[in-house]
Amino acid sequence: MRALLSVQPGGPETLQLTELPDPAPQKGELLVRIRACAMNFPDVLIIEDKYQLKPPRPFAPGGEFAGEVIGVGDGVEGWAVGDRLIAATGFGGLAEQIVIRAGQAIRLPAERSFEEGSALLLTYATVIHALVDRGRLQAGETLLVLGAAGGIGIASIEIGKALGARVVAAVSSEEKAQAAREAGADTAVVYPTDTSDPRALSQLFKDAVGPDGAHVILDPVGGAYTEAALRSIAWEGRFLVVGFPAGIAKLPLNLTLLKSCDVCGVFWGAFAARDPKANAAHVAQLFRWWNEGKIAPKISATYTLERAGEAIEALRDRKAVGKLVVTL
Repeated sequence: MRALLSVQPGGPETLQLTELPDPAPQKGELLVRIRACAMNFPDVLIIEDKYQLKPPRPFAPGGEFAGEVIGVGDGVEGWAVGDRLIAATGFGGLAEQIVIRAGQAIRLPAERSFEEGSALLLTYATVIHALVDRGRLQAGETLLVLGAAGGIGIASIEIGKALGARVVAAVSSEEKAQAAREAGADTAVVYPTDTSDPRALSQLFKDAVGPDGAHVILDPVGGAYTEAALRSIAWEGRFLVVGFPAGIAKLPLNLTLLKSCDVCGVFWGAFAARDPKANAAHVAQLFRWWNEGKIAPKISATYTLERAGEAIEALRDRKAVGKLVVTL
C-alpha cells in the first residue's frame, strides 16, 4: 500500500510517499481501505512535533477519514467486509489502508459520500462539545466565532444556528466573510491581519456583537485576537479556547473578573476518550442535524495522495475555506 509519511519534523515538504506492506487486523480490529481523508490544522502541527499527540516516526498524518472494511479481526461483531465507516484516529489517514479498533468505527450511511463523511468528526464533534458542554450556548444568545471560514468556523456557524443562537462570524477577508454568510452567519465582520492596534480590533468585535456583548465566543485562532475578542464578551459569558494558529495567547485575568466570565478549554479528543457515551450521543445528534440539512461538511478542494502536502500547506498559511479532503 501507499502512504505519505512524516519521517522527520518539518513542514509538508518533508513528507515522503512510500510503499509499505499491507497491514492485517488483529483481535478486535478492522482493516479499512481509506477512500478519503480530511485535513485539519492539527496535521500542520503534528508533522512539526508541535501537537500534543506525538506518534513515533515514521507515521502518516491525517486524523479523520472515511473508507470501507476489507478485513475483520477475531472477536469483532457487527462489522463485515464492505461496510462503510468513518473514524477519527489522530493520525494514519494519509495511507491506503489502516487498522483501527472496532470501537473507533462509526457507520457511514450509503447516501453520504466518502468525502463528506471524512470531513465530519474532528470539526463538528469538537464544536458540538464546545458549544453544548463547555459553552452552554442557549437559544437567543449571541455567539462570536473567530476564524469563521475554516473547518471549525463553518461547523460553529451551523451548529450555533441549529441551537438557535445569533451568530457573528469574524474572518480575515471578504471572500471568507461571504463563505460565513453562506453557512448561515447572521453577521460577518472582517478583522485586520495587522493586530498592532488592539483597541481598534477590540472595538471592531464590540460593534459586531452589539452592546450586550457575546454570550459565547469560540476562538480557534489565538494570538492577539484572543484578548481583543474577550473584551467584547457579555456579563457571565463563556470564552472557548480551541486552537492557536496565530500563536498562544496570554490574557490579563482582570478581564475575567470585570465580566464575571469563564475561560474554558476545549479538548475534544480527551473528552471522547474519557466519556465515550456522551461523545456517541453528540455524534448521533450530528447525524440527525445532517439528515435535517442543518449541517453539512463544506469541502472547498480535494487533492490526490501525492498532493496532500499542498492541503497541509494551505492550512498552515490560513488560505483554506471550509474543509480540504484527500481522496485515495
